[in-house]
Amino acid sequence: MATIDKIIFMGTPEFAVPSLQALLEHGKNVVAVICQPDRPKGRGRKVQQPPVKVLAETHKIPVLQPTKIRTESFHNELLTYEPDLFIVTAYGRILPESLLSLPPLGTINVHGSLLPKYRGAAPIQRAILNGDEQTGITIMQMDAGIDTGDILLQKDMPIASDDTSTTLAIKMSTLGGDLLVQALDLLREDKLPPTAQNNDFASDAPMLTKDEAPIDWHQSATHISCQIRGLDPWPKATTTLDNKWLRPFKPLVLTRQTDQKPGTIIEVSKQGICVATGDGVLLFSEIQLEGKKRMAVEAFILGHKLAAGLILGQP
Repeated sequence: MATIDKIIFMGTPEFAVPSLQALLEHGKNVVAVICQPDRPKGRGRKVQQPPVKVLAETHKIPVLQPTKIRTESFHNELLTYEPDLFIVTAYGRILPESLLSLPPLGTINVHGSLLPKYRGAAPIQRAILNGDEQTGITIMQMDAGIDTGDILLQKDMPIASDDTSTTLAIKMSTLGGDLLVQALDLLREDKLPPTAQNNDFASDAPMLTKDEAPIDWHQSATHISCQIRGLDPWPKATTTLDNKWLRPFKPLVLTRQTDQKPGTIIEVSKQGICVATGDGVLLFSEIQLEGKKRMAVEAFILGHKLAAGLILGQP
């Protein structure tokens, strides 16, 4: 049986919190937590602690926040904890091979896709952007490649038609914590055989960019819905109205068709704004206009003129 007496956990954002929480709730001995340094966030640029750090300190677990991880001094510091295993969940840095192999059992990762699909930084967003109906969590043995290590355990889950990257990440992070604990219990009993990934089915999930935000209304309603949901909360799908940017939220693909020019507002009501696309009609019930807060269309139309016939996305 594998000895897993001491674990070092590496993670930074909210997505990693359920993994650490699951370890603690099931009595796993986390001797240290590694996360990225505190950084300024928001409009006020106030320095904030990573969510994983907050949880770790609540449980009085030592927290390390190195600015550099490829140093001998950092490696030596980790060795003082005598870890049996490293666990990584959205740490946000590429680990060198010398770190991955430092503990006797190596390093395992909680990844937000069904590998080998969506290797990379944005698997959850890419699944929504590509219109997938299913995703899942993979527990994998990390190697020197980007999400190329052997698969240890997987579990799928559906993507709801109204899921955004935010809502899906919350559900997946909970699944990740549950699956991680299962994997550790199986690993301890030597019942977690590794399975090599089939590279023929591999795909990449690169980081999102602002260049992906502009909406092309000539695309289908389904495509634009995926774009709006996949880019929420960042960088947010964006169009224009009267030379101001406009961000639509909570899209719904309607069954109706139209011969109106793509981008044309067909109807405005308390339920939302109906817009013609290259294929089908899209309704969105919340919007944010440049200089304004995000709000329901029902509230927006009380103070703004928005009528059928206006065309979104025009210069």
